[in-house]
Amino acid sequence: MTAETVEYIRYRIPEQQSAEFLAAYTRAAAQLAAAPQCVDYELTRCEEDFEHFILRITWTSTEAHLEGFRKSELFPGFLAEIRPYISDIQEMRHYKPTTVRGTGSAVPTLYSWAGGAEAFSRLTSVFYDKVLKDDLLAPVFDGLAPEHASHVALWLGEVFGGPAAYSENLGGHGHMVAKHFGKNITEPQRRRWVNLIQDAADEAGLPTDAEFRSAFLAYVEWGTRLALYFSGPDAQPPAEQPVPKWNWGAAPPYQQ
Repeated sequence: MTAETVEYIRYRIPEQQSAEFLAAYTRAAAQLAAAPQCVDYELTRCEEDFEHFILRITWTSTEAHLEGFRKSELFPGFLAEIRPYISDIQEMRHYKPTTVRGTGSAVPTLYSWAGGAEAFSRLTSVFYDKVLKDDLLAPVFDGLAPEHASHVALWLGEVFGGPAAYSENLGGHGHMVAKHFGKNITEPQRRRWVNLIQDAADEAGLPTDAEFRSAFLAYVEWGTRLALYFSGPDAQPPAEQPVPKWNWGAAPPYQQ
């Protein structure tokens, strides 16, 4: 589990002071933005009672907040802005995330946006047909098992938000990483892999909108660079971890 900690500070600010309070935190936020101990922050206001505010700050750890930020040169400037409102604090505590987490369906997964299992099956079928005919990549996949394409389709499906079929039936993240050990993939081969899967995505009819393709390519770049590393002579097996879950990133799905 991540070492990050979430600090919640609950304020009750008289409504006639709310404009000054928001302005003060706008200035104070500059110190948070500059702090290497701060992951992100957000100030929210209650819809039912405008006097109630909650500041959420994610710190890299509780110690990083208390021993790092509070003893840094940034803290005096932060404190100077919020000092007038300290007496209005109703709660100020650190919380650790639990395993109870998830996402709703308001934003579709990349998996469903792409077209689900059938889309990823088409993708890997087209892709490995190209791979086996490619002079640069064919040697890497010599003796490719007939089920390889369908297994990779399950992996990609899980990565992009689909069912956890690869984890449940094929060994998960560690199994996928282990398949690259000793392959000694070169950078030209990695780049060809990236180019061919983009061509395959076109031919397989995956969505061509900028938002989807941006997220799709981001994972392909990330994944192939890890594969390059783990295929090398100096690679160390990673600690056990879940299959990565990719999302829309900076550009959410465009819906008219």
